[in-house]
Amino acid sequence: MKPLALELLALPKAIPEARRAVREHLGGPCPEVQLCVSELLTNVINHVGEGAPVTVRLVHGQDGRVRVEVTDPDPHAWLIARHPGEDDESGRGLLLLDAIARRWGVWLTPAGKTVWCECALKAPDCIPGSAGRTT
Repeated sequence: MKPLALELLALPKAIPEARRAVREHLGGPCPEVQLCVSELLTNVINHVGEGAPVTVRLVHGQDGRVRVEVTDPDPHAWLIARHPGEDDESGRGLLLLDAIARRWGVWLTPAGKTVWCECALKAPDCIPGSAGRTT
């Protein structure tokens, strides 16, 4: 399968649009991959700023994994995993990413950074080919 590349602005309305594009690209729902895309885009909105240009890429590996990459223009907005209190309303995004993804990391470039993660496409909740199916 060829990679998916989305060029968009980091706006709240882009999050469901990106999840939908990922689902359509994969041919069905894959909640883990869609959640990773949501969390990474939300981090850009919250820490780089609304309206920042971002690129979302999905690259398929030969080992049944998909790599999610989100590139933004700010190399200084570094990712820090927090330990939020039980009443905190934010700060769990990287903890979710760490729990869901098999691996994740950050690449710094002169033009910004790319945050990436890898998820299994063979997960029980990932149902390629079932787009639009209800259960």
